[in-house]
This record gives sequence, structure tokens and C-alpha cells, in this order.
Amino acid sequence: MKELQFAVIVIIGIILLLIALDLYSRQKLRQTVRYRWGRQPHQTRLDKEESLKKAWQIEKSFRQSDSEVDDLTWYDLDMFAIFDLINATNSSVGSEALYQRLRNFDLGQADKTEDLIRYYQENPQIRENIQYLFARLGKQDNNFTKDYLANGVKKELGNFWLFVLLGCLPIIGILLLIFGQLIGIGVLLGAMVINVIYYMMKKNELETELNSMRYLVQTIALAEKIAKQPIPDQGAIKENLKPLKGIASWGFSFRPKGASEMELIMDYLNMMFMIPFIAYNFVLKKLAHHSQHAINLWELLGNQEVAIAVLNFRTYMPLSCIPEFREGAVTAESVYHPLVNGAIVNPVDWQKNTLITGSNASGKSTYVKAIAISCILSQTINTAVAESFTLQAGHVITSMAVEDNIFEGDSYFIAETKSIKRLLDLVATDVRCYCFIDEILKGTNTVERIAASSSVVAWIAEHPSLAFVATHDIELTEILKNKCANRHFEETVTDEDGVTFSYKVKDGPAVSRNAIALLKVLKYPQAIVTNAQNEAAYFDKERSWQVLD
Repeated sequence: MKELQFAVIVIIGIILLLIALDLYSRQKLRQTVRYRWGRQPHQTRLDKEESLKKAWQIEKSFRQSDSEVDDLTWYDLDMFAIFDLINATNSSVGSEALYQRLRNFDLGQADKTEDLIRYYQENPQIRENIQYLFARLGKQDNNFTKDYLANGVKKELGNFWLFVLLGCLPIIGILLLIFGQLIGIGVLLGAMVINVIYYMMKKNELETELNSMRYLVQTIALAEKIAKQPIPDQGAIKENLKPLKGIASWGFSFRPKGASEMELIMDYLNMMFMIPFIAYNFVLKKLAHHSQHAINLWELLGNQEVAIAVLNFRTYMPLSCIPEFREGAVTAESVYHPLVNGAIVNPVDWQKNTLITGSNASGKSTYVKAIAISCILSQTINTAVAESFTLQAGHVITSMAVEDNIFEGDSYFIAETKSIKRLLDLVATDVRCYCFIDEILKGTNTVERIAASSSVVAWIAEHPSLAFVATHDIELTEILKNKCANRHFEETVTDEDGVTFSYKVKDGPAVSRNAIALLKVLKYPQAIVTNAQNEAAYFDKERSWQVLD
């Protein structure tokens, strides 16, 4: 009797210990959520772009938008690093939604999450509760959720009723034994052997599929908890959960495997009764019949995390604003590049096509990218990295970090002309387009580069779009002076400090010729410096080059 009492006490003690450890881990998670608020997001090994991009591409099959930030523009502007600055999400549902938000947007609908952002700003405790619930779900790359939402029926694992029959065989064997039928032993043992062997044969396929299904089912369980929170989307979440009722109850079938005795027992029970197969196909059939509700639910859940991430971004960034949308020019006060530490702020007054000149490292490209990034963020998350930012809704497209394409056999110039051609095709739609070009057509000779570049910029001017072009070709500032505004960056070269930059944009074209002066500071042979000065002076006077003896 004492032994039994001792065993009961031990079991109760273990249960209480497990409960205590679970409560401790939950409390620690909540403290982590609280600590990270208002700070630059802590990035983990998860949220790899390959996984996020795959989910985004699948989502495009069932969700349309007006505009897309294409791959060249995305990589030109290092937008994945910008994504990391904003990505304070706690689940893959949120990070996938944020990635999609930055890649696609509807013109003139930048403020669609603003009410939600404002609600979480005014209700910090509810915001923390929502973050905590998403943190309990966590992140899982390549979770295939979007694939299930788009193509649920195609993913079924075999015949549903076959799994039901196999799962019922052990139960039949047990019932026969209860009623004194010895044949039940054979049925039970045979069913166990068949089911376990079949399960093990399908194990490799199951590992990925069941792990993905686990995340999907847990997300629906999360939605049921969030639906209890007094948030603006509470009613919509509840409404879209109704047709999916019952899915969350299958969560025990998709437990992650562990080394404990209880988890091993649960794993064998699942194999014996074919529960994972049955549950998997049950969930898929449910999703297939109510796919639009599931899609709506995922969008509603994603919106919560996107709103919270944007609010966090606005909280910790040194300077940000809600943009103003109106017809006409792009104007800004104190715009800056969010990836540059200690970035210098500059104004923007972009009323017509603009050429920006200056030497290398003077700040041209950073300034152009800063404007492009705020044009995208303004229309995707209703946030600009500036003191103020005004623009008209429009596409954003760049041609900057062009590279040779050895796989397609493209030279630098061919790759560059293809890049600019896609930009011109977008401009030709006569929908407002913001074009950003760095070192236009630099892959060819001077005469053809200047002739082609001036023609491209002049053509864009005939459409309701704006181009911002960084160039070293001073000739373009003269050729296009009637069609373009001019801005420039300057540097100072001295014997004491070498070359220094102010990184402040100034009106007009660049007029300084400091490259030759820098050669002198760096102690190039005097003959080289003198000859270069003479050649430049001759060209300025004669507008042609003299032949060297």
C-alpha cells in the first residue's frame, strides 16, 4: 500500500514539475517579447529569403495586386535588409505576410493597416498579448502553408477511407477480445504490424508533410485564441474560423517527435491507429471545401503581425513619418537611407526628371536609393524614413546594380539594356512610375552612351513618370537642361585631409574637377598630373581632345 502511495506521489510530483516548467517557459517568453519591444528586431536563423520568396510566389496565384517590386529593384535597393529592419514578427505567418506586403501593393491603398497600427499603439497590453500568442506559435521555414491554401486537394496522401479502415482494425481486434473472441488477438497483432510497417514505409514522405501540417493546425489553434482578444478584426477572424471548426482538435496527431517515453508512446499509438494519415487528409478536405475562408484567415492573422512590426519600426527608428499622398511632385524633408549608420539627411524636391552628378563615394547612389526606399515603404507600410514625405501613388522600378549574366551569355551592356528596357515597358503603360537609374548605360563607349542616355531620359519625360538618374556624364546636364533638373554632391580635396565629403545634396550640376587634384594629393608622378590638367583645360576650351605626341 505504501509503495502505491509513493508511486502516486511521484507521478503527481512529476506532473506538477512539468506544469511548473511549462509556466516558467511561458513567463520567460512573455518577458522576451516585452524586452524586444521598441528595439531593432533580433533576427534568427529562420526567415530565410528562399522560404519567404517561395511563399510569396505561391500567394500570387490567389491574390492579385496593382504593383510589384520586381527582383532587380528588390536587390538593387537591398530590400531584404530593409525587411530585416522591420521584421519584428514572431511567427512565419507574420514574416511571410510582411515579405508579401513589401513585394506587392495596391496603388492608393497604403493606409489599409493604419487603423490596426493605431489600435495597437493605444492598447500596449493587448498588443503584447497578441505578440506573445504569435511567439508561442513560432517560426518554421518552408512550412508549405501557402501551398496548402492554394492547392490543398492535390496534396492528399492516398485514399482517405483506406486509412480509416486500417485505423479501425486495432479497435476491432480490441472489441473482439472484450467479447471473448480469441481471433481478436490475431486481428490486433496483424493490424499493429501492418499499420506500423506501412507508416515506416511512408516515413520519409511523412516527415516533411506532417511537420508542415503541424504548423498549419497550430496556426488555426492560434487563431482560436486570438479570436478571444478584443481586437478590431475579432469578428472577421471568428467568422472565417467557423467553417474550419474541428481542425485544431487534431493538433495531438502532429506532435513533434521527442525522446521522452510519453512522446514515444504517443508516436506508436499514432502509427497503430493511422491517426496522422486520417487527420492529415481530414484537414486537407476541410481546407479544400473552405479554402477562401482559410485564405482570409491567414491574411487577417498576418495583418496583426505586420501592423505590430510597422509600429515597432516607427518606434525605434530615429526618424520616420506617415507619408502624404497627392498629385504632383515628390517632396521630402530630411530623407535618409535606413541602412547607413549615422546617415546624413537631405531634402527632396522632385518635380521633373532629375540628373544627379558628383564623384564616386560622394553620396549620389545613397541619396537616390534613400528616395526609392521611401517611395516603396510609403506605399507598402505607409511609412517613410524622413521627417516628411509627399508623393503620388505609382510603381517603383530601378536599374542600378547590373551584372553580367554568364548563364544567359549576356555581357554587361546587354544585361544593362535589358534592365532599362523593362523599366521603359512599365513607363509605356502611362501609369505613374518612379524610375531610379545609377550610371545609365555605362557599359558602352562615351559617344553612344551619352546619345542613348539622353534619348532615354527625354523619352521618359513624355510620360506621366519621373526618373532620377545618377551619372558621371556632365554632358547630359547640358543636353537635357531643358528637360531635367540638376542636383549634385561635392567633395573637397586638400593636402592635409585628402578627399572629404559633406554628403549634402546641392542644386545644379557638378562643376568641380577634383579627380585630378586627388592624383596630386596621392603623389602621382607630377608629369601625369600636369598632362591631365592640360588635357582637361584643352577640352574645356576646344570641346575636343588633342592628340598626344
